[in-house]
Amino acid sequence: MNSTSFFNLNSSSILVTGASSGIGRAVAVACAQVGARIILHGRDLDRLEETFRALAGSGHQIMQGDFNDDEQVIALADDIDQIHGVCHCAGIHGVAPMRLVQKAMLNNVMQVNYFAPIILTQRLLLKKKIRPGGSIVFMSSIAALTGKVGVGPYSGSKAALLGTMRPLALEVAKYGVRVNAICPGIVKTPLFHDDYLQSEELDKSYPLGLGEPEDIAHAAVFFLANASRKITGTAFSIDGGVPLT
Repeated sequence: MNSTSFFNLNSSSILVTGASSGIGRAVAVACAQVGARIILHGRDLDRLEETFRALAGSGHQIMQGDFNDDEQVIALADDIDQIHGVCHCAGIHGVAPMRLVQKAMLNNVMQVNYFAPIILTQRLLLKKKIRPGGSIVFMSSIAALTGKVGVGPYSGSKAALLGTMRPLALEVAKYGVRVNAICPGIVKTPLFHDDYLQSEELDKSYPLGLGEPEDIAHAAVFFLANASRKITGTAFSIDGGVPLT
């Protein structure tokens, strides 16, 4: 078998959440380029349609929904057909000094970044919507592995994904399903203001430079494709060489 076949997603159905912009859009585009049929999910229909128009191939579909609503999360899992993989890209920041954090903010960050992807995954597994040999990819962050002032709520939500990912990988291994997490450093997405991304101090802290959405998308393709068929329970950092201490 040609080695390139391990990196294609021909005839695979892949659900990508948070596909309206940033990393989620890049993941959807990259997966479609290597043959996948994409189910795009997000809140903003106009931006989802922009992503849809950027996809190569055919057979893609849009499913609009809000991760703040558990009923909509469950409905997403119930309404889709069987899939070969899911990449959980939806997320929000949640930046504040811990002395100013309020429960409402914690609830919001944990709902979107942790509860929703975990509830969606649970429902997909319960309804047997992920095919044997499939792949589940969580989008965590290097913030889950290191500390930085002001990102406590965000770091906590991303660390929770890693804590759940590892036992889940063991639970579903008997079905040949893999579960991994990608931990990006700072990526040039709409989540960050241009002034912040262009700061000299930030640039110096990333020896290989800041990430582009496509950098993360290429790793997502790897974890969704057969190239990673013997990898599970892994937190994979894409941090441009930034020190974790």
